[in-house]
Amino acid sequence: MLSEQSAATVRATLPVVGAAIGEITERFYTGLFAAHPELLRDLFNRGNQAAGTQRQALAGSIAAFATHLVDRPDDRPDAMLARIAHKHASLGVTAAQYDVVHEHLFAAIADVLGEAVTPEVAAAWDEVYWLMANALIALEKRLYDESGGHAWRDWEVVERVPETADVVTLRLRPADRGPVRDFRAGQYVSVGVRLPDGARQIRQYSLSGAPGSTVRQISVKRVDGGPGPQGEVSAHLHARVREGDVLELSEPYGDLVLDGADGSAPLLLASAGIGVTPMVAMLADLAGRGHRAPVTVVHGDRSPADHALRADQETYVRKLADAELHLWYEREAPQGTRAGLVDLEGVPLAPGTRAYLCGPLPFMRSVRTALIARGVAPSAIHYEVFGPDLWLARES
Repeated sequence: MLSEQSAATVRATLPVVGAAIGEITERFYTGLFAAHPELLRDLFNRGNQAAGTQRQALAGSIAAFATHLVDRPDDRPDAMLARIAHKHASLGVTAAQYDVVHEHLFAAIADVLGEAVTPEVAAAWDEVYWLMANALIALEKRLYDESGGHAWRDWEVVERVPETADVVTLRLRPADRGPVRDFRAGQYVSVGVRLPDGARQIRQYSLSGAPGSTVRQISVKRVDGGPGPQGEVSAHLHARVREGDVLELSEPYGDLVLDGADGSAPLLLASAGIGVTPMVAMLADLAGRGHRAPVTVVHGDRSPADHALRADQETYVRKLADAELHLWYEREAPQGTRAGLVDLEGVPLAPGTRAYLCGPLPFMRSVRTALIARGVAPSAIHYEVFGPDLWLARES
């Protein structure tokens, strides 16, 4: 991977770069958007930029990748790279844009670190960047080839179903009535919308329906971000989109999918809040395939009234040969459910369980810790993060 000389330089400078990486990424985005305002308007998530979470995710991924290169030089963090590549492909990121990122990222590094960036240091970190960038470019090219190339397509809303006070399901079909590529349960699509101020913002939503249909289904939680750009797309979809309206959708992407080896393995599907969406698609897929191995379904929510797609969850669990549903509610927990936050103590787990997690980061960290303590291999625990992946540095 890294040349011997660059590896020594990166190892020596990693503490300095790591300590400054937050400031570096902040200056990077400031410079990038000053030179290319269209990227903030039409590609990057303005809400994540305002909250600072995208900067944190970028800093974490760079630091994690560099650390991996020097600590484990004979392999690379493919799980981390795959997750990033799927997100980039859903947005339509191009190879040429990596040159733009390189220009502004290294300008930010030089600006923050000053004279510490000697030609030797610059060359070493340049090697780190292009190792990561070229790996992502190759992965994204493969994803584009598999999907026939990134192309936005118009989809018509054919049904709008209120799930809870804050969640609505939109069912869509191609506006041109043409054929569609199937998806794998657990994947998501990007949705592009034109907002009142003229910006074209893009968000990812898990497909919450069963594979094998020409109808796509997404379930959107309204995010109350207050003033500013946070939650602006979900608010737009809730307030303005009705049956007959048209949305732009990408092809399906995402690597939180059931592994081929899962056919005979016990499964745990654990979710909280709107993280239920990919899990419902997985349950629908398992039920449709006549899955026979044990399936343990765990979900936590604020209350029964806030639990979106509960009826679908219960229906698919009943259809499976060997499945159990365990529910937790922070308030108003009815008989047969548990009060408080999800706690896996007392939940049976069969040997060899493979786990799939989706929900807020504190929930997933807690569940992952409990699973490892009970003997589930870290390699058998898979997760999906809605928004910038702030877990990258932990999982690489």
